[in-house]
Amino acid sequence: MKQIIFIFLLFTTFQSNAQIVEELEYNIRFGFIRGGEAILKANDTIFQDKQSIHYYMEAKTVGLTEKLFPVYDIYESFVNPENYLPYMAIRNVKEQSYKSYNETYFFHENDSIYSQKSGGRKVREGLVDILSVFFYMRQNNLLDKLDKGEEFEVPVYHAGDDFMMTVKYLGTDKVYTDIGEINCHVVSPRVKKGKVLKRSDGLKLYISKDSNKVPLLLEFDLRVGSLKCELRSLKRDGMQLIFR
Repeated sequence: MKQIIFIFLLFTTFQSNAQIVEELEYNIRFGFIRGGEAILKANDTIFQDKQSIHYYMEAKTVGLTEKLFPVYDIYESFVNPENYLPYMAIRNVKEQSYKSYNETYFFHENDSIYSQKSGGRKVREGLVDILSVFFYMRQNNLLDKLDKGEEFEVPVYHAGDDFMMTVKYLGTDKVYTDIGEINCHVVSPRVKKGKVLKRSDGLKLYISKDSNKVPLLLEFDLRVGSLKCELRSLKRDGMQLIFR
């Protein structure tokens, strides 16, 4: 469950220009079993006297999964609204008996970061935190420019480590929702398969092929079956957002 929530975080950040409050809610299901839920929020704010987008992500287990492996994670990010690079990121996780809190500050002018836990160091150029990855794909309509089979890389920072994330564009497909069929871009991030994923490319993300670029569905090919993260609710200032 821990690795699943990590991958979910990588690819479910939304709306690069958050002028008003937005909120997305997801169900995490293993077959017919609802094992978790996540809430994402975005709004404009001021960070250290600078205009910023504040992203807030809360993910937790529910039901039987909560009893077997309780998880309650909160991630926050303050992002530059012009280039979508983070100013600061917060990681606050509680997973069974494990607890960890850290703040990381990004200094892109000299490609460095400062972590409350590990101190300062040099990093890759254009590094983004765990909640900023999706901005890269939305920036300059990247997904609309890719051909099926093309790949791109994103420098990512998470839990004290920085690495290159490779993403493959799989083309387009349709997702069936309560409001009808929605055309989507489909991408497959390549990650370490570990003990949960069946293979390193064993997940797919479906992103609405419209101006909203909303992540609707995330599918995992696990060693013991399949798991889906499904969009349950999408709101803007408390009103349901209609896809067009």
